[in-house]
Amino acid sequence: MELDTYVRALPKAELHLHIEGTLEPELMFRLAARNGVALPWASVEETRAAYDFTDLQSFLDLYYAGAAALVHEHDFFDLAMAYFARAHADGVVHAELFFDPQTHTARGIAFDTVLSGLERACRDAHARYGIGSRLILCFLRHLSEEEGFAALAQAMPHLGRIHGVGLDSSEKGHPPSKFARLFARCRELGLHVVAHAGEEGPPAYIAEALDVLKAERIDHGVRAAEDPALMQRLAHTQVPLTVCPLSNVRLRVFPTLAQHNLKTLLDAGLKVTINSDDPAYFGGYVAKNYIDTAKALGLTKADLKRIARNSLEAAFVDDAARAPWLARLESLPG
Repeated sequence: MELDTYVRALPKAELHLHIEGTLEPELMFRLAARNGVALPWASVEETRAAYDFTDLQSFLDLYYAGAAALVHEHDFFDLAMAYFARAHADGVVHAELFFDPQTHTARGIAFDTVLSGLERACRDAHARYGIGSRLILCFLRHLSEEEGFAALAQAMPHLGRIHGVGLDSSEKGHPPSKFARLFARCRELGLHVVAHAGEEGPPAYIAEALDVLKAERIDHGVRAAEDPALMQRLAHTQVPLTVCPLSNVRLRVFPTLAQHNLKTLLDAGLKVTINSDDPAYFGGYVAKNYIDTAKALGLTKADLKRIARNSLEAAFVDDAARAPWLARLESLPG
């Protein structure tokens, strides 16, 4: 079986996916026209030309500007359905979507507008493609903890529709411990907890996410390789890392994909998964991340099957939902 075909045949979960980061320029311009929103760019081509990032912040500046096109519930529905169509083609059987309500409520968009559009897309994707899904509310770490509590207050009437919370946006200078009280409250409410750590921030941020926030998964986590004791800990505990290879190259975490440390992490026994992060901006959805990484690092089919298995095992679902996916996976060679 050819690599491309094999990767798409692997049933996999995508666990690190910012739904706002799937906003392709073509859809961005259609929504902006529909909603009478002025964008900073004159055309789709000019927008794509702006995707030359020097670091995380240069990407975030563009990301927040593009999000202005999202105004109505149907915009969020269209956004998520476009993602689910691509995910289905890539062999995704389950997706856990990050969404950033603070990005939208700060523009006067109601929390329920965002959530209802995404939730409707999740239902339709299950009916149309059989894809399972979860919604994870992410707090913006460049804002204060008090602003995070305000976002949680807006979410409170809808907690039955949200499965977890995360922490994203600018990592440098914003350690996980900044949000200790907020995440303690989220855990009291029974929400799953994940956190971005160890992308641009140091390995100490990964330890803080584990010890202070009690994160069940670490989003990125690639800088764990700089701390041997942390590597041993992650191998022992099997806390999943949701690694995003193409994102890491586009944001200059690694100079090239051939220099990425994913295989180092995998060979050290860490529970590594592959994800696309913000695929509209970083040049590829999840299958392309698998394929390009396999080619760059010499990953075998057994490696890819293990990574897909890790993703299914790390998903926030029960064993009954997971069992048929694992059975499908084990039926494949590798």
